[in-house]
Amino acid sequence: MSTFAGRRITVAGLGVSGVSAARALARLGAHVTVVDGGDGERQRTLAAGLAGEGVAAVLGDGRTLPARTELVVTSPGWRPDSPLFAAAGAAGVEVIGDVELAWRLRGAGGPPWLAVTGTNGKTTTVRMLAAILTAAGLRTAAVGNIGTPLVDVVLDERPYDVLAVELSSYQLHWAPSLRAHSAAVLNLAPDHLDWHGSMESYAADKGRIYEGNRVACVYNAADPATETLVREADVTEGCRAVGFTLGPPALSQLGVVDGVLVDRAFVPDRRTHAQELAEIGDIDPPAPHNVANALAAAALARAYGVPPAAVRDGLRAFRPDAHRIQHVADVAGVAFVDDSKATNTHAAEASLAAYPSVVWIAGGLAKGATFDDLVRRAAPRLRGAVLIGADRALVAEALARHAPDVPVVALDRTDTGAMAAAVAEAAGLARAGDTVLMAPACASMDMFTNYNERGDAFAAAVRELAGHGRAENEQ
Repeated sequence: MSTFAGRRITVAGLGVSGVSAARALARLGAHVTVVDGGDGERQRTLAAGLAGEGVAAVLGDGRTLPARTELVVTSPGWRPDSPLFAAAGAAGVEVIGDVELAWRLRGAGGPPWLAVTGTNGKTTTVRMLAAILTAAGLRTAAVGNIGTPLVDVVLDERPYDVLAVELSSYQLHWAPSLRAHSAAVLNLAPDHLDWHGSMESYAADKGRIYEGNRVACVYNAADPATETLVREADVTEGCRAVGFTLGPPALSQLGVVDGVLVDRAFVPDRRTHAQELAEIGDIDPPAPHNVANALAAAALARAYGVPPAAVRDGLRAFRPDAHRIQHVADVAGVAFVDDSKATNTHAAEASLAAYPSVVWIAGGLAKGATFDDLVRRAAPRLRGAVLIGADRALVAEALARHAPDVPVVALDRTDTGAMAAAVAEAAGLARAGDTVLMAPACASMDMFTNYNERGDAFAAAVRELAGHGRAENEQ
């Protein structure tokens, strides 16, 4: 940690991780300047607070490298081609991310990291993992791209036994020396390509999570790209490839047999034996992609030596975050499910696959995505679709090509009542036994602040619909 004392360090961004990094570095004796392209009330308030801790701030200019900078620490969202980083490169100044900073601050005696990345399912898997580790009696936390900033966690006066760490592709891009105890890549699908430039670059950044793993590289047997990343990784001698599958597991895999999660990787005689870990009924919700998340979490926990009973107890104790395939209510025999977190086609496809008969609420900001493959695969289970948001026409065109007989309602409105209108239209298309599923396959920022607000609007509209139904029945 003393290596930062006296150094002139620039922190890019006044987000949560940027503020955390700036404060930590200042306390370690560095001369810290934070730069941010914004100059609004939020930025000024944060800058004023940091000034009291000896941190300088440059607002309204995220392009210019402060004089005599020796190191740049960036927040995850800053693109690699940002002018600030170009200036740093020209000056021979290293650029690292907040995760890399936390890894360096952790030191040789810090807690091991069990790391998770993937296009979808990261947060759920990390929270499941933390629940399992807690059930094993370990002091842990779900951190990284969620929860408390990693820098704050590694500097906590009370030491952790082990950390469950969610890492985005952005964070991995800027973390060259990270070496996890064990790590998992859950899946790979096109996402954030505007930031990475290509699918190849995106996958390469995800694959960094396996570099230097000591015990296990966990991959998805149903997604060959994740196994390819394991094969390409430079790991510590003796580190094993461990797969997870929704079917019966092969050697060195975790899988499912007759509704039971079983382990054929971390048992003494894995050629002839499997260890029961939990039942599918212990997982909430037991949708296929969530069972896959549980298997990945169990694999990482088992790699750390957690006993089978803790896997079961942790999964039973786990409760998913809001807006992740969350059942809101049943109205007239129709289930209404909020999966607002399904902000890309890969996540929406997994969500749609969990239900046999769906009226689908979709649309928003496509972020360059196409919907043909998603609609082609989902078509047999679609009973109707209600489309919202800026890029609803792209979804409508895919439906016309691949599900022409599915009734479609496209709503040309973005006001605060738009979601209530969408729910009402979906209820009109649904019949008893159907599921009205909001899995938009798009980002939310065209109509809402974030996916949480979108999910809240859906849930409020469903509850209002349920209330009207009860009132009519009582009349």
